[in-house]
Amino acid sequence: MVISDAAREKIRAEMAKYPKPEGALLAALHLVQKQTGHISGETAQEIADLFGIHPIRVMEVVTFYNMFYDEPQGRHHVHVCTNLPCSLRGARELLRGLEAHLGIEAGETTKDGRVTLAHEECLGACGYAPMLRVDETYHENLDLAAAKRILDELE
Repeated sequence: MVISDAAREKIRAEMAKYPKPEGALLAALHLVQKQTGHISGETAQEIADLFGIHPIRVMEVVTFYNMFYDEPQGRHHVHVCTNLPCSLRGARELLRGLEAHLGIEAGETTKDGRVTLAHEECLGACGYAPMLRVDETYHENLDLAAAKRILDELE
């Protein structure tokens, strides 16, 4: 059993708030991912059992939203915005520079498990391009040197 008893109780409490229990699926996924770091196939089965649904339904939600992960992730999530405004101001070059700096490609995690690097279609701060999000913190108007400093300071 991957999901803790405390998490199961919280999920059941969330389910009670909805006319159809499946309405609490997003909340349950957030809760479980916070506990486990990602939603594995085994975890999806446990969640599905709680909701009385098929595990594929859980994985459809996990793979649809970019805030859920179906594989282990680094301690820090670094997302470089690569939408048009950021790209016009050098975001794709910034991403390539960070890939070289970390020794990984977008979508991968450093060997020490410190950073998972990804690109994001839009972070909603076009006026401050190029930018990246580290966990939940936005860093704007970046060049490669500044972005490297930010990542090098992560524990």
